[in-house]
Amino acid sequence: MKMTLEETAAAANGSLKGNNIEITGISTDSRKIEKGCLFVALCGEKFDGHSFIDQVVEKGAAAVVISRDMECPCPSIRVADTRQALGDIARYYRRKFNIPLVAITGSVGKTTTKDIIASVLSQKYNTLKTEGNFNNDIGVPLTLFRLCENIECAVIEMGMNHFNEISYLSSIAEPNIAVITNVGVSHIENLGSRDGILKAKCEIFGSMAEDSFKVLNGDDDKLITVKDKYKNICYFSTEKKADIYADNIESKGVEGISCTIHRGDISFDVDIPIPGRHMVGNALAASAVAFELGLSPDEIKRGIETFVPTGKRMDIIKTEKYTIVDDTYNANPQSVKAGLDVIAQGKGIKCCILGDMLELGDMAPQLHYETGKYAAEKNIDIIVCIGPVSKNMYEGALSVRKDNVYYFETQEEFMGVCDNIVPKGAVVIVKASRGMHFEKTVEMLKR
Repeated sequence: MKMTLEETAAAANGSLKGNNIEITGISTDSRKIEKGCLFVALCGEKFDGHSFIDQVVEKGAAAVVISRDMECPCPSIRVADTRQALGDIARYYRRKFNIPLVAITGSVGKTTTKDIIASVLSQKYNTLKTEGNFNNDIGVPLTLFRLCENIECAVIEMGMNHFNEISYLSSIAEPNIAVITNVGVSHIENLGSRDGILKAKCEIFGSMAEDSFKVLNGDDDKLITVKDKYKNICYFSTEKKADIYADNIESKGVEGISCTIHRGDISFDVDIPIPGRHMVGNALAASAVAFELGLSPDEIKRGIETFVPTGKRMDIIKTEKYTIVDDTYNANPQSVKAGLDVIAQGKGIKCCILGDMLELGDMAPQLHYETGKYAAEKNIDIIVCIGPVSKNMYEGALSVRKDNVYYFETQEEFMGVCDNIVPKGAVVIVKASRGMHFEKTVEMLKR
């Protein structure tokens, strides 16, 4: 990127002190400074970027954005709020690029949907996508700053756990295509109900033209209710005919899933390399976006069949001892049940190792209980529940059956007896909220 400090200061509603030099990048991390970049001194509960000004200048930062009066050894832009300034600068910079920008949100599957959309669009366009979990009010601006002259399309993920967060992110990215994967119960602790979550997700439309293209899950009971509220909606479905839909769905266990995708009089078969019926919905969303942007069925098929998801999302790890399905990136009732569905369709001994699902508020005990019950009702041979809230999951499983259902307060307790519970050759899915750090269990199983 290239911007002068004068235009940057104007975009941030700030005042420039020092020479009007040109910057070549923007960073908020003092550890990742590149020569010629602008350092934005963010402040948080446990850090203050202003404390690192001298350090980042020594590393090559050309200028800084600050929110307090201080002497700086380089040009500086003084603003009222550095976090707000980051978003304002990103909005200004995004407007330099007249390209399709696809924004994605949803309770479950938004990262994988982002990955598969980017994979498909990259068959025709040089595509920028959100990396990792850069989906908040810091990550979205930093992703937009990666736009450059050779980028032809962008796919931006937007996360939230409170009202007005998606609205703000949409106002920065100004998408012209939006995708909502579903409305589940993630963050219901802060949003009150699924209706509240629906309202928060639909904030994504706030900065879009009224007739902009909107891709929604037609199998979601909440998203289907907005069909007359917004214009130019394309619904996708795995259960019925819709604007774009799939049939001939055939699971291949942990190896993936296949289907036939239909749009109007166009149909094509596709093999999705990641397991789970929910992956068909993700592929449909990608197909809808791709058709809107002029891709051919062959390009869409190739993009779906070659996509690679972000790490720890249904990663299949085959060892001499187990086939491990590492889905530890995050968890909520909807995604856990989808994961259970995947391994339930497989062959051999099937085991689930499940941990606490966070941010469910007062509904946490009930939702954990229902998830445990669901696991016991599926074709899962061994159920392991770990964590304080997962005691409810254990009790839910016990309400269905008593055999091969286990509970442990900690991962360490389970690790001590794992070999006695999970037999060699089992297919094992590991899933819990990110804060539970179940990657430790995955590493133990890989040994």
